[in-house]
Amino acid sequence: MAEINLNKIDNCKLINLPRVENIAGNLTSIENQITTPFDIKRVYYLYDVPGGSERGGHAHKELQQLIIAVSGALDVELDDGNNNKLVRLDRPYLGLHIVGGIWRELINFSSGAISLVLASQKFDEKDYIRNYEEFLLENGINI
Repeated sequence: MAEINLNKIDNCKLINLPRVENIAGNLTSIENQITTPFDIKRVYYLYDVPGGSERGGHAHKELQQLIIAVSGALDVELDDGNNNKLVRLDRPYLGLHIVGGIWRELINFSSGAISLVLASQKFDEKDYIRNYEEFLLENGINI
């Protein structure tokens, strides 16, 4: 069986998370490998991001993420070295699944935005690629 190369933008997908709508307020739940395509090993969130600031600016070799704008909105720029895509996150029941090997920039945070990130691995600096030229070389793209 041929190995699937995950580090392509086409493998990054928006996931509709389950919603229970109620006049008293809505609820969205997240469950390991049921509503997420991976087992969650780490959870963190970004908040109080100043206007005009960017987060991300790196890729992961293997780690996968599900990014959710639980409040407000933000844009995620995805880059696999050959293709680019801009994804707007502005609904708390919509998550962006990012596979390993994708460069990402989180930009255009609205005032008060809170971004929840679910990760497939615990923090490991060795999994990060923080230099774009190195990222291109890791993906076999000559610069």
